[in-house]
Amino acid sequence: MAKVGDTVRFLNMVGGGKITKIKENIAYVEDEDGFEVPVLTRECVVVDSPKAPKTVYDKPEPVVPTKYVEPQKHIELPIEETETGNKMNVTLAYEPMNIKDLSNTRFATYLVNDSNYYLYFTYLSKDNDNWKLRYNGIVEPNIQILLEEFKHDTLPELSKIAIQLIAFKKDKEFALKNPISVEHRLDTTKFYKLHSFRSNEYFDNAVIALEIVKNDIPYNGFEIDPQQLKNAIIEQQHIDVPQRRPVIRNQKNTKEIIECDLHINSLLETTAGLSNSDMLNVQLDKFRETMNANIKKHGTKIVFIHGKGEGVLRKAVIDELKKKYPHCEAQDASFKEYGFGATLVKIK
Repeated sequence: MAKVGDTVRFLNMVGGGKITKIKENIAYVEDEDGFEVPVLTRECVVVDSPKAPKTVYDKPEPVVPTKYVEPQKHIELPIEETETGNKMNVTLAYEPMNIKDLSNTRFATYLVNDSNYYLYFTYLSKDNDNWKLRYNGIVEPNIQILLEEFKHDTLPELSKIAIQLIAFKKDKEFALKNPISVEHRLDTTKFYKLHSFRSNEYFDNAVIALEIVKNDIPYNGFEIDPQQLKNAIIEQQHIDVPQRRPVIRNQKNTKEIIECDLHINSLLETTAGLSNSDMLNVQLDKFRETMNANIKKHGTKIVFIHGKGEGVLRKAVIDELKKKYPHCEAQDASFKEYGFGATLVKIK
């Protein structure tokens, strides 16, 4: 069993170093460049283990002449390049450790480097207007690396994530690649839905996979199909132009009211296996996602429909507003339109 201070090499990927700390089943290994790499302890092979210091109570060990054996040196495995590897393909994936128990399982985050390039990278998540570094390091060519393990209470932090990449090769010439920065909006409610996890060419188990780079092209969340655009223009040309009339602005309601339904049945296809606490977390994730998407739109009004029930969800929403959005106003929404089951929030 590996322990702090041991020198190890990695079982299923290139690299190794000295273990600086162990947390649960994750060993933090410092490599020769000073980077700290989190690796499952079962993926560590002990190369050298320092002996514990002797105390005054230890009896001296008898001196037995032994044959000198040269210590084993760490040998870095050669990099095997592939025919298609000079085009970068990078994937970020989230794998449940127990897919049969999604409400309680932990999740593992992996970065897959399907290319002949070393990648220096950072993995970040966004908190309001600021980014938080979750992991940084170097991943070797044609290697996947574990970035972190997390529980459900971490999901709200992952609604917006980013990967930054710089590609290079060691000891040989290579084609220059532009630095890459890719952002993803992550629908965290998918982590509660079994059908959201799908088979993937890089994993034995089902995962939620996000493309970062495909054949040297960074992910673009707003891709436009040229043919669809052309068809839409042609279609528009055949629509009869309506009679022109002056614009009449409704002074009483210049901003549209946004409605957000927090009923669990509208957020999840099934609640099988979820506790009341799990369902409440899903509803609050949707509340935070809606607030964060509109927090800069001053004067916007949002109606959160939570139902009357026992008032647990309404109280949780009000508490969130007081703690995280104190500059926003909240009041009961129109009884005529929503009954007693909705709260109106105004962004100031």
